[in-house]
Amino acid sequence: MNGKEKIQQFLKAPAFAVIGASDDPSKYGHKTYMTYLRHNMKAYPINPRVKEIEGKPVFSSLADLPEPVESISVITPPAVTEKVVDDAIAAGVKNVWMQPGAESTAAVEKAEKAGINVIHGGPCILVELG
Repeated sequence: MNGKEKIQQFLKAPAFAVIGASDDPSKYGHKTYMTYLRHNMKAYPINPRVKEIEGKPVFSSLADLPEPVESISVITPPAVTEKVVDDAIAAGVKNVWMQPGAESTAAVEKAEKAGINVIHGGPCILVELG
């Protein structure tokens, strides 16, 4: 699958999670979450240290979501992304978009080995969705 096809598969999901969502409007975790909402996409923010973003509840982990999600955007440091991939595999996530700066070779390899569609080292979802 080429990069464009990977992105199209990612965006077909009925619901998304933003790992590393932030309540700080200047942070990419906030901008990414809000971009989903502006495009009328169902998205769940995940950050164990934040209680709510723009009046919406924030979840501590993928396991705490009210429904499974197929696609996740990851905006975390690379070492955290590696743990996120473990959680994604356990939750049956099909697509992972590691935003620039979140990816690590170990995380990418682990996700791909598990059969997950991985987007990394390229476009940011903020650019793709506009």
